[in-house]
Amino acid sequence: MKRNLLKQSILLLLINLLANCYAQNKIQNLKGFDISPDSINTFLKTRMDSLHIPGLSIAVINNSNVVYHKTLGYANLEKKLPVTVETIFEGASMSKSVFSTFVMKFVEDGKLDLDKPMYEYLPYEDITYDERYKKITARMILSHRSGFPNWRENEDDKKLKIKFDPDTDYEYSGEGYQYLAMVLKHILGTDWNGLETYFQKEIAKPLGLEHTTFIEDSYALKHKAEPYDKEGNWIDWKNEYWYKKDKGIFVSSSSIRSEPIDFSKWMIGVMNKKILSETSYKELFKHHSKITTLSTGVNVYYSLGFITADSPHHNTYFHGGSNDGFTCWYMMDVEKKWGYVVFTNSMFGEKLGNELWDYFEKEY
Repeated sequence: MKRNLLKQSILLLLINLLANCYAQNKIQNLKGFDISPDSINTFLKTRMDSLHIPGLSIAVINNSNVVYHKTLGYANLEKKLPVTVETIFEGASMSKSVFSTFVMKFVEDGKLDLDKPMYEYLPYEDITYDERYKKITARMILSHRSGFPNWRENEDDKKLKIKFDPDTDYEYSGEGYQYLAMVLKHILGTDWNGLETYFQKEIAKPLGLEHTTFIEDSYALKHKAEPYDKEGNWIDWKNEYWYKKDKGIFVSSSSIRSEPIDFSKWMIGVMNKKILSETSYKELFKHHSKITTLSTGVNVYYSLGFITADSPHHNTYFHGGSNDGFTCWYMMDVEKKWGYVVFTNSMFGEKLGNELWDYFEKEY
């Protein structure tokens, strides 16, 4: 028994050392100013307290390298289990950015044409009553121009519908992304697990992602943080509607499981234009849909799986994510090779992600 306790103590020490080793490096913010780990730590702890965030994990990238990584708070409030380097979070809608790079592998391999109507690959029985669906392409789906709602469950009649003529407007849609995932599965002639295996082969393994999956595996189940609502109450996620509905399914828009060190490997891969060709990245980064115009006059756009904006943020790509009890955010400047990603087990991770952007843009 004592030997086991000693082993556990040594393991926890190694985990803490690993979590803190990134914070020993020199860190620069987005404006190129030096910033201390203590400053970041203080900011995070202050905002965690104000926003009542139980736990988080964050990584900051400088020049394509992780220079800061920190885990704070609790993965399980009730049991006082801390967030560690092993803790897994739901990445929610950040899935869309990763999925878009996966889609481009199909395009490069000649398996998929971004501008070929999707029904020519796979008719979609749920929407065949509306002939307009035959206009929908992968490009429209990735840029949220399909006309589909976000989720049919949010509609009054709970039915899948087309809300406007495809490619004439913008509406954020998880339904569209899932139709595209169904098409990819059909192209491969496989099931959802087979699509996951193909994602691991084409994206995860080449980039060195060890514990990033769209279908929850045994590692994720063992190490996943517990989720909490806006009031800080634990969410019974195993009995929650969306978890039960999506269990065992590759949900391209929202089911990715990951943590900052793993996710940062994907970010660095995108920054350095690995895995895909220059042409593919041009497609991914191109402005496709105007989302809004800010009060500053800056236009915000959706590309293929990424959010971006006019100058001075034209080299910046970002996305948030919000599942029940898990919210997150990443941002990267592909020219400066700079970025950060933060995962939380609260409903305020996207808010914190936005605040971090302001914090990292200060001119010290």
